Amino acid sequence: MQPLLFKSRSAASFRALLTYRLCVVLCYQLTAVVVGWQVYGLTQSKLALGLIGLAEVVPYFCCALLAGYAVDHFNKKRLGLIAGVLLLLTTALLLLTSIDGLGIYTTFGLTPIYVAIAISGVARAFFGPIYNTLMVQLVERAHYAKAVSIGATVFQTAQILGPAIGGGLLALGNVTLAYGVAMFFVVVGVFSLLSIRAQHATVQTDVAHSLRSVWLGIGQGLRFVFSNQVLLGAMALDMFAVLFGGAMAMLPAFVNDVLHAGPQALGLLRSAPAFGAFFMGLYLSRKPIARNAGRILLLSVAGFGLCMMAFALSHYLWLSMAILGLSGAFDSISVVLRSTIMQLSTPDAMRGRVSSISGIFIGSSNELGAFESGLTASWFGLVPSVLLGGAMTLIVVAVTAKVSPKLRRLHLNDLL
Repeated sequence: MQPLLFKSRSAASFRALLTYRLCVVLCYQLTAVVVGWQVYGLTQSKLALGLIGLAEVVPYFCCALLAGYAVDHFNKKRLGLIAGVLLLLTTALLLLTSIDGLGIYTTFGLTPIYVAIAISGVARAFFGPIYNTLMVQLVERAHYAKAVSIGATVFQTAQILGPAIGGGLLALGNVTLAYGVAMFFVVVGVFSLLSIRAQHATVQTDVAHSLRSVWLGIGQGLRFVFSNQVLLGAMALDMFAVLFGGAMAMLPAFVNDVLHAGPQALGLLRSAPAFGAFFMGLYLSRKPIARNAGRILLLSVAGFGLCMMAFALSHYLWLSMAILGLSGAFDSISVVLRSTIMQLSTPDAMRGRVSSISGIFIGSSNELGAFESGLTASWFGLVPSVLLGGAMTLIVVAVTAKVSPKLRRLHLNDLL
């Protein structure tokens, strides 16, 4: 890393911030593999898989804007500690559901699992805004694109390791141990966050945080996003592409019903997109995109949609892994560009709120996409539902290119 990448004495804090992100994503990815396998094993229901996403997105959606406001106005490390405790509670509850002797599934069905996932949705509302606001406090503005690429590489590393660890522990038949490992990652991530040295937002003493002032602040963030064609276009593009094009929630069903493989294959397939994204992230950290960023963003999302259609038609594990790896490379390009656009376009005082709005666009679309995939798979079948989603992604790209010319013509240097 170049010395000028960081603000004064911030290198150690930036490493701690990356460790925090690594551990939180490891926990989420490991848990996603294990809980999906657990639910499908108990029910053999594709709709039950889709409901996992819905259980997370509803509380996330309800809390995201308030979380963004809180991150802009209060101590980020304290908020991170609260979110960490909630995530720890999630993994602890899931651990209890995995202990056969307790008979939780026999007594309560899937309700405790969905409750645990709902708690994680509340926690996740805080993690993204905290990371994004701390990152810009530690990195020089001219190096945002490079820092975003480094963060994306760490993120993709966690997406590789988390499913691999989860799949390996599932292969051992130890779901309880898997949730215990997830709890360990949460603890390490929270301690890393608490070690970061960064300035905290100060609240003017004459502004009482009444309900009215909170909603006024949230409204200010919403007006900023919806008045910025480039930022809004980038967020909407990713939201609808992920909403329609994602197939990850249906992987347990693909592994069982199409590829006829075991939990190790599930871990490999969950990790495959992150492998492609990891290497693309490394490339982008050395050669950040500056010119034709909008055009490249649109093409990368279109490539992602085509990959999803190809994945739906594959009946071979190695081919499915390769296709998902390529989809991850395309997705990495879109994630890095969208994140860089957001960081360069957003005033410092609004970073928490804009990050939360972005989270609603992007993060909630993952879970809504999981529900949409489960619903359409139960209606039309597994393969047709993914083919339809990929085709819808291509339509979204075409519409976005038409209605958002500023995004289509964007060069990142224009935002510096």
